[in-house]
Amino acid sequence: MTHPFLFLQWLEQQLHTHLGEHVTYTWFVMLVLFALAFLATRSLKTIPSGMQNFMEVVVTGVENLIDETMGHKGRTYFPLIATFALFILVSNLIALIPGFYPPTANLNTNFALALTVFAMTHIIGFKEHGIGYLKHFMGPILVLAPLMFIIEIIGHLARPLSLSLRLFGNMYGHEIVLMIFFALVPFLLPIPMMMMGVLVALIQTFVFTLLAMIYIAGALEEAH
Repeated sequence: MTHPFLFLQWLEQQLHTHLGEHVTYTWFVMLVLFALAFLATRSLKTIPSGMQNFMEVVVTGVENLIDETMGHKGRTYFPLIATFALFILVSNLIALIPGFYPPTANLNTNFALALTVFAMTHIIGFKEHGIGYLKHFMGPILVLAPLMFIIEIIGHLARPLSLSLRLFGNMYGHEIVLMIFFALVPFLLPIPMMMMGVLVALIQTFVFTLLAMIYIAGALEEAH
């Protein structure tokens, strides 16, 4: 997908780098998140207002979702889950700004996120259960354990693929549609599409984050 104009293209030209637009805008999203964190915490108040109030609503929402999906033990992994949620949400939303490229519209970014979920799921599983974590792959019937092990391994290996392709397909498709509408009717027609884009950004963030929590919650459970 080739954009007619991207605001940060000049940065790559000045630095003589060829990182790719998805890498450049990933760093941009990171800077946005750092700025939001700074603005929310620079003058903390007992009765929050402004950016502190907004971020507390976001943090509380993520905490409640973790409690409902993973149980109280899941709060240990709040920094990981919240990082996924905020990064993906901001990455999705900047797609609505002309001249900005969403990192989540690139398969490389999404596969990196999905591989992180995959790796952390099994790291957490072995940390929680030790070698007993392998029981998760054996199934409830001992005689079927070799077959179940193969099936479970295939299922777990498919998780990064499904996570990355789902997010990529939705964001890439939405980006193409927006580009077409902006080219045809630059002012009025894209507005409904942009409103739908906000909904798509929220839904895709929720789906990725929810699936990540479900996978980690499964690793925390005792094998049966």
